Amino acid sequence: MNYAEFLERKSFGKEELLAFGHGSLVSDAPERFEARLPLPPMLMIDRIQQIHREGSRGRIVAERDVALDDWFFQCHFLGDPVQPGCLGVDGVWQLLGFFIAWSGGLGAGRALGCGEVEFFGQVRPHDRLIRYEVDVRRYTEMPRAGACLVIGDATLLVDDDPIYTIRGARVGTFRDIRYPDYPNPSEQSRGGRMER
Repeated sequence: MNYAEFLERKSFGKEELLAFGHGSLVSDAPERFEARLPLPPMLMIDRIQQIHREGSRGRIVAERDVALDDWFFQCHFLGDPVQPGCLGVDGVWQLLGFFIAWSGGLGAGRALGCGEVEFFGQVRPHDRLIRYEVDVRRYTEMPRAGACLVIGDATLLVDDDPIYTIRGARVGTFRDIRYPDYPNPSEQSRGGRMER
């Protein structure tokens, strides 16, 4: 699809999310359109059912099918398989990063934190469906800094039962931080503190 079509879409299927992760979804991407979703097994979303924005606010509803042989059930924990809660939080960060790109923000995405996380349920191997309901509280573009920021609150449900709430999840996109020449050493091959 072209960039204009990408910006107008209100839902995305698995193939499209995978293409976005590979950087091949948008045929005429503008310069510095560098945001990506992680690829499997770290991709925590199978489809985006709904995405919309009104000014600086918006909403995303997405789903992930639970599979009996998901990689984390094999190691977390032996004899007591449960999806790590941090992967649900990561799914919210993935969706917020996608929201920035879909809203026209440029640069590569990074999770910046969250205010409050509460787990009061769990995902087990015989559950069927995880649903993310993310309310975007604020989307901001900072052109002089070459960055964008999104802040959202989320509820995760498994088979229609709420199991997590996440408040104040934050993701930003930044220019000139990508490391496309991995594994070769280069200017971006080391981490550490990012400038604020």
